[in-house]
Amino acid sequence: MERQIRQPIVTVCGHVDHGKTSLLDKIRGTSVAAGEAGGITQKISFTALPKEKIIERADRVLKKFKIPVEIPGFLFIDTPGHAAFTNLRKRGGSLADIAILVIDINEGLKPQTIETIQILKSNKTPFVIAFNKIDNISGWQSGEFFFENYDKQAMRIKQDFDEKMYVIISALNSHGLNPELYTKIQDFTKNIAIVPCSARSGEGVSEIIAILVALSQKFLKNQIAVKKEARGVVLEVKKEKSINFLESILYDGELKINDEIVIASFNKPIVTKIRSIQEALSLNKGFKAVEIIRAASGIRMQITSKEEILPGMPFQILNNNLNKIEEEFSNEICDSIHLDNKGIFVKAESLGSLEALLFLLHQKQIKVIKAGIGNISKKDIAFLNNLPDEDKFLLAFNINYDEDLKKEINKNIIFNNIVYKLIEDFEELREEKQKEIERQKLEELPSLAKIIILPYIFRNSNPAIFGICVEAGILKQEIEMINKNGEKIGRIKTIQEEKTNLHMVAKGKEVAISISGVNFERQLQKGEHLYSNLSDTQFKKFKSNKELLT
Repeated sequence: MERQIRQPIVTVCGHVDHGKTSLLDKIRGTSVAAGEAGGITQKISFTALPKEKIIERADRVLKKFKIPVEIPGFLFIDTPGHAAFTNLRKRGGSLADIAILVIDINEGLKPQTIETIQILKSNKTPFVIAFNKIDNISGWQSGEFFFENYDKQAMRIKQDFDEKMYVIISALNSHGLNPELYTKIQDFTKNIAIVPCSARSGEGVSEIIAILVALSQKFLKNQIAVKKEARGVVLEVKKEKSINFLESILYDGELKINDEIVIASFNKPIVTKIRSIQEALSLNKGFKAVEIIRAASGIRMQITSKEEILPGMPFQILNNNLNKIEEEFSNEICDSIHLDNKGIFVKAESLGSLEALLFLLHQKQIKVIKAGIGNISKKDIAFLNNLPDEDKFLLAFNINYDEDLKKEINKNIIFNNIVYKLIEDFEELREEKQKEIERQKLEELPSLAKIIILPYIFRNSNPAIFGICVEAGILKQEIEMINKNGEKIGRIKTIQEEKTNLHMVAKGKEVAISISGVNFERQLQKGEHLYSNLSDTQFKKFKSNKELLT
């Protein structure tokens, strides 16, 4: 008997303003983007698109390409745009079964697009590429279906479209991808499908839905076959009045009220009972209370435990197998969080985005000594303050800090809601800090100088005062000078330029200096070179900082 299949989980990802939420709005027939702060998705939300809605939205395309609809629907996850691509994870890979990578055809690949491609590849997540905003191509005449609308465009506009498309295809090739326009693909195992579309006019949207159906049914049969054990991931913890709800995705099995579940944490897993379950309604119409829920579903659970639950953590139903689950969770978290014995400190808003951040830092060979989830606390600042200077950084991804810590937040704590910007800001600050550390070390090193005596003798002795030119290095007061034979001449008492006393002078300067305990006529001569003397200790200091020396 063939196993029942669940609805595939789809995530929409890509660069921050390439139209992810607007495209999702068009797919599900809702309007979230318009109400968002600055057009940026604030929190992960999920929307079920049932089978009848798929047929209603994509009927003509499904019939044209002879695609039957066997899946019960789709569950779309809208990841926060400002958090780049939140790496939603489950055991053995990505929480998303399939993804839509949105690229603005007029802008091409951006740092976040590249970041998303790297994460999709590392999770082995199949995806479709949506070339959005085709209606922004000058002169483009919008229609409902790209496959019949392209031929209706003027020759000049077709050429403009082709040029933009092939420039992006070439850039995608350089990242190890082999994309092609979906209408030209013979074998979907060899190419990634490109569907040109417009989230504004709706052109190409039904084609995206149809391609997702075809790919899910062809390649995800095993992955979306429903298994018995209920498993899911906590996306976020929502507070309403005094009640905590866990907004979660159930991706396997079924759950009912009073079931016991185990939720992973960085320490011991949390065992708790389910008090109530609410199911996310289709087309973003809120939640309804249910007794029982089957995968795949967006759900809200109320639980009996009062312990802190961290976003991104996996959960599983408990069936007298606590030890097995504990071991699984421990492996899962250890597999995804590799730490070094030295390095910086990082924190993120969920386990998934922490993994995404660590993955990208690892690619840049940036070492991390500690990682955590949630807002910055007093403990975190104490830990940060104990790190060595070169590693004294806390990267805060998509999180904030407790209000009472305002005074302790400094430039070593870097905040950003976009991963690549966070890493960029860190690299800039680290370079700046490195230069500052080097400058301080150089200042602490003894001064070296080589001077030549000029033919101006103002006083022969007690002290001897005469003119010199600094030929190399920096000359400072109190430096001891020696001649070419290593014989000690004396310490520089004063340095004067036009009757002004100076503490130090650099190469190229002509000044008068005074040295006590020396008789110019007996011990020195015009045109002679003198050198700053170095003690053994001073020499060792140079030796231990030789990487700073030119």
